[in-house]
Amino acid sequence: MDRTVESPYRVVVYCASADGTDPAYLAEASALGRALAEAGMGLIYGGAAIGAMGAVADGALGAKGEVIGVIPSFMVTREIAHTRLTQLVHTENMHERKAKMLELADAVIALPGGYGTLDELMEALTWANLGIHTKPCVVVNTLGYYDGLLTFLDTAVEAGFLKPDKRKNLQVAANAAAAIQLLQKHSPALLDAAQH
Repeated sequence: MDRTVESPYRVVVYCASADGTDPAYLAEASALGRALAEAGMGLIYGGAAIGAMGAVADGALGAKGEVIGVIPSFMVTREIAHTRLTQLVHTENMHERKAKMLELADAVIALPGGYGTLDELMEALTWANLGIHTKPCVVVNTLGYYDGLLTFLDTAVEAGFLKPDKRKNLQVAANAAAAIQLLQKHSPALLDAAQH
């Protein structure tokens, strides 16, 4: 897909190659992709055409958004690489994939997912904790999916393993629309430019 205009603000979305057990997971992924495109924001994601990854990409593509997939070469067939993206970037391995996704993005959103999604989110939060980046990090808490993680992080603060100000690096949105609003509050100048 040929695009002549690049999005001035891009969001990496971490999510699963699985559908999840409730239709709400895929519906929210699709809604997030659509909301990003409608807000003038580009989508960076894992490059797959299946599961929540496929849904978020298709949502953005359906709203004529910029979608850049980043996938390790060995996973092209395993995760079934999406063939209609603005751009599909191949990496050598998972470490390079994660670094590239975060490098291309201005913000981070995590939808429900498993080990891979948590790995990506925790790395982004760790890098924020270390001052490597100042990109906002948001989880979309569909059906209360991240309640357990949020409780764990509160426990980490109480136990002295996570500083309260660093705990605030992870913001929580109930849905796609709320996630977009959080990003708009964080970077109003960039987002105003993205909408014009």
